[in-house]
Amino acid sequence: MTETHSTGVRGDSGPQVARLVASRVLDVPDFPKPGVMFKDLMPLFADGAVFREVIDGIVEYHGRDSFDIVVGIEARGFVIAAAIAYATGVGVVPVRKAGKLPRAAYAASYALEYGEATLEVHQDAFTAGHRVLVVDDVLATGGTAEATLDLVERAGGTVAGFTVLLELGFLEGRKKLAGRPVHALLTV
Repeated sequence: MTETHSTGVRGDSGPQVARLVASRVLDVPDFPKPGVMFKDLMPLFADGAVFREVIDGIVEYHGRDSFDIVVGIEARGFVIAAAIAYATGVGVVPVRKAGKLPRAAYAASYALEYGEATLEVHQDAFTAGHRVLVVDDVLATGGTAEATLDLVERAGGTVAGFTVLLELGFLEGRKKLAGRPVHALLTV
């Protein structure tokens, strides 16, 4: 459940964490095309103390022993996943764009506003029953997240949680993930 307080800043881990994330998001107008307001999270990644607090907050939310491996979605999800994996002593698995993985992979295609995209994960990425925490930077329309969660399950993993730093709530991506565990540190 997303908490909202008088400041208008809301997130599933409460207003303090939501404010922290919001303080390090820069709005970049007209990127990647006119009319789009890009939410740049690079300042959050560049601030060591804030990045550590965010990663610690994600681990605390899910519980250190609630997952066996972390999946990061290309590309900024790799940064988050690697930090969580290191903090908890588990492994990390990348979900990549099509054609980037060297061994047999499962693929999932999904619709974008402007076309279609395909993601892949190695077929041997998980052992049966692996509890998998999936992380990414942003939840928008939910297509990328839905495809990734399906890939994890096709490869034998069990989705233990899905966390994003920023949810663009007005795009209603969470609806596409109904019945799935979704955790957003900041929802705008």
